[in-house]
Amino acid sequence: METPLAATEVATHSNPIIHHLLQQYSSLFGEPTQLPPPRFTDHGIPLIPTAAPVNVRPYRYPHVQKLEIESQVQKLLQNGWIQPSNSPFSSPVLLLKKKDGSWRMCVDYRALNAITIKDRFPLPTVDELLDELGSARVFSKLDLTSGFHQIRLKPEDRSKTAFRTHDGHYEYKVMPFGLCNAPATFQATMNDIFRPLLRKMVIVFFDDILVYSNTMEQHIQHLECVFQLLTEHQLLLKAPKCAFGQTKIDYLGHVVSQGTVGPDPSKVQAIVAWPVPKTLKALRGFLGLSGYYRKFIKGYASIALPLTALLKKDSFKWNLEAQLAFENLKTAMTTAPVLILPDFSSHFVVQTDASGFAMGAVLLQNNHPLAFYSSVFCPRMARASTYIRELHAITSAVKRWRQYLLGNFFIIQTDHKSLKEILTQVIQTPEQQYYLSKLLGYHYEVQYKPGNTNIVADALSRAPDNSSLLLQLTVPQFLFVEELKKELLVDPLFIEMRDRYLSDPTALSEYQFVDGLLLRQGRIWISPTSRFKELLLREFHETLVGGHAGLSRTMKRLAENFYWDNMKKEVQLFIRQCVVCQQTKYNTGKPNGLLQPLPLPNNVWEDISMDFITGLPISKGNSVIMVVVDRFSKAIHLGALAAGFTAYKVAELFVSIVCKHHGLPKSIVSDRDPIFISRFWNDLFKFSGTLLRMSSSYHPQTDGQTEVMNRTVEQYLRAFVHEKPSQWFSLLPWAEFHYNTAIHTASGLSPFQVMYGKPPPSIPDYISGTSTIDACDAVLTSRDEILALLRKKLAKAQLQMKANADKHRRDVDFPIGGWVYLKLQPYRQTSISGSKYHKLTKRYYGPYLIIAKVGNVAYKLALPPHSKIHNVIHCSNLKLHEGPPPSIIDQIPPDSFENHPLVTPLAILAFQSQLIDGKPTRFALVQWHGLSPDDTSWENWEELCKLHNLEDK
Repeated sequence: METPLAATEVATHSNPIIHHLLQQYSSLFGEPTQLPPPRFTDHGIPLIPTAAPVNVRPYRYPHVQKLEIESQVQKLLQNGWIQPSNSPFSSPVLLLKKKDGSWRMCVDYRALNAITIKDRFPLPTVDELLDELGSARVFSKLDLTSGFHQIRLKPEDRSKTAFRTHDGHYEYKVMPFGLCNAPATFQATMNDIFRPLLRKMVIVFFDDILVYSNTMEQHIQHLECVFQLLTEHQLLLKAPKCAFGQTKIDYLGHVVSQGTVGPDPSKVQAIVAWPVPKTLKALRGFLGLSGYYRKFIKGYASIALPLTALLKKDSFKWNLEAQLAFENLKTAMTTAPVLILPDFSSHFVVQTDASGFAMGAVLLQNNHPLAFYSSVFCPRMARASTYIRELHAITSAVKRWRQYLLGNFFIIQTDHKSLKEILTQVIQTPEQQYYLSKLLGYHYEVQYKPGNTNIVADALSRAPDNSSLLLQLTVPQFLFVEELKKELLVDPLFIEMRDRYLSDPTALSEYQFVDGLLLRQGRIWISPTSRFKELLLREFHETLVGGHAGLSRTMKRLAENFYWDNMKKEVQLFIRQCVVCQQTKYNTGKPNGLLQPLPLPNNVWEDISMDFITGLPISKGNSVIMVVVDRFSKAIHLGALAAGFTAYKVAELFVSIVCKHHGLPKSIVSDRDPIFISRFWNDLFKFSGTLLRMSSSYHPQTDGQTEVMNRTVEQYLRAFVHEKPSQWFSLLPWAEFHYNTAIHTASGLSPFQVMYGKPPPSIPDYISGTSTIDACDAVLTSRDEILALLRKKLAKAQLQMKANADKHRRDVDFPIGGWVYLKLQPYRQTSISGSKYHKLTKRYYGPYLIIAKVGNVAYKLALPPHSKIHNVIHCSNLKLHEGPPPSIIDQIPPDSFENHPLVTPLAILAFQSQLIDGKPTRFALVQWHGLSPDDTSWENWEELCKLHNLEDK
């Protein structure tokens, strides 16, 4: 379908004859700048005989808008469309901002319309007009520029249109926008002007002029006749809204094309696009909507039976029967006898409703629907008040069905009671001005319809949407699903199972066939030979969401949506052989000393632990991560700090990431770090009633929870930024999300579920309608029950953890000829530089071949040439490699000594002083030999001199 002609295209067209015709009548395209000629159909305003002149107080405007009103009044005076007035009538001005940022001025004539005798001019019906098109195959659509202003007011009625601004009193000489009888006058004028051509080559519905012909040659002749009439009657066209010589066109809610007239698909789009219900709530909404029209649907009960059966307790299991019933009901609601044609001798009813995220509406006559409409709100509208959302729903529906409502009396039904007085209430806000102006010129009545009776519009406004949500979120779906369907069509095992199911569904009671896929208990079945298994394993383990997690977390995420035989074993093998995990993850050896656990907390975010991950590369100006852990739910919050942070900065960040969500905690477990013993920090927490539980000196196990959490966060970041460590800041929210939504083995719950009483949303929602989780029944137990259950599990886990921690280290025996990873100590062990990358560099290098065992606990490795470390390594620094031997040997960092990477200062770039323990301490900015300029770091000058003998340099 062609697009309307743009303003700059008036002189051009792909058809050279139409192009020439447009050039010949180019004077028709433009803005009217003078009074239109007098006509027999000039607009009059007959009033009720006993009515007194209306005089409504003008609205107040700020200075900037007053300047705009003055400018627009001046333009109207120059065009001769208004004149100064001393009329006893006065209506207030409305100033509305358009989408392009410009302003439109109109007048609020509600009071004047209330005392105007309504014109009963017969309006053409849409069906009668469309019947005239017959076998037409070429069309042009014309639109008048400021159409109402191209018709004069009768001189005796000009005073009734008077309006007052802050600097004058004026009245219209042309027909203004917003008068209740203006549509009837406009239609009468169009009929009078085009009478010689009506129903021969032209049909007119208000300002929608359609020229139609059987051939292009004939159409050009018809266009010229129309242009001659327009020129004779001094009517101007708006070029951007005109379209010429088209073979398919949208006109009055119908699609007209080469001898056929079909309904606009958007009339039933809200029903046709209704997504498959994924929850009981969504299913009840759909059944409520369809049930409202059950008297028009033959055999409704039998059609809907597979759906109503799903409403029984624990019976929501979407299957092929339910899908067929769902599609059949949608078809029944969008065809006769439910959906009828309009009867213009009866009034229309517009029912609207707005929920928190969408609006719905239905156009009715005699309780039969003519059209449905629903739309998801943009984020700004979703945040608006209920009043504005409901008003937006009304104006959107009226605009959508303009061709049925303009010039006809209709009823608006809404469940928002205050909107009942919309025709008389005083306009007080810019939003009211904006929306009410869209209803000017319509003849309607607003009725209050309680929500429990406004079933259809309510259901449409709450229909689940698979592509648009609040905050412009989208529901991700794997693109490979269509490819998977193609693969299954030729998979022998799938074909065998499908045939068995179709012949006897009870033979595979745990399976369903939905939309070309085989589902096992709602999860997509993957063939044992499928090439997509590798893709899924990588997606759920190696991506940012997967987080290179362990077996339990990876398995739980993957098993939410997919299933294949021996899946757990394959996931376990894949993780064991993941090179990134083997190089970056810690060996979780048992520490020496008996564990002394802290008392169990009683509630979430009352008792927390806190620590700092330092020594990170600078990322967005930050090199420190503050880790705050709720000791009950195990939830974490992460924040970033710059090096040399102060107590004030820490407290400020703590308020930002913790206090604003959970308030102040009752206790904090933390290392005895200088930051915590500063007077400001102590005063802050004394004032809030918080007690600092300090870790025992040189025994960080007291704060073991954050020590473990630090390793988890470091490992997550290391897995993704070990090649580019300075990008860790952008992944910090993902690290927090990954941990808080992962299931913890000890509790069987995720921190998210403990805090909010429901599981986190599944990521991603792969197949619409296959989830067995009911959004309404997602919280299967109360939050108190979840907390009580968690306390029991934490107590049990704590006992188990203590027993495990008290055991001795395990004995290991690596095979000769096997491959192992080598652990190098961080830079900071031998260099004060501490390499700002050491937190996010690999934990292990390799793998390397074992060539001999030396004694009981050491092994000789085949290290790369030029390695500067001894090739006999203690077993505590080795980890067995899983998977096939490597094709490329990993290189050891070039500068190392006794298993420790070694760097030396190349240059001192700058000095600064900091207060450490209340004493001024000098720091130097060091550039390191063999490292890039980005690796510079601030070091304690005194310690740097001792370590590298800089006093002599």
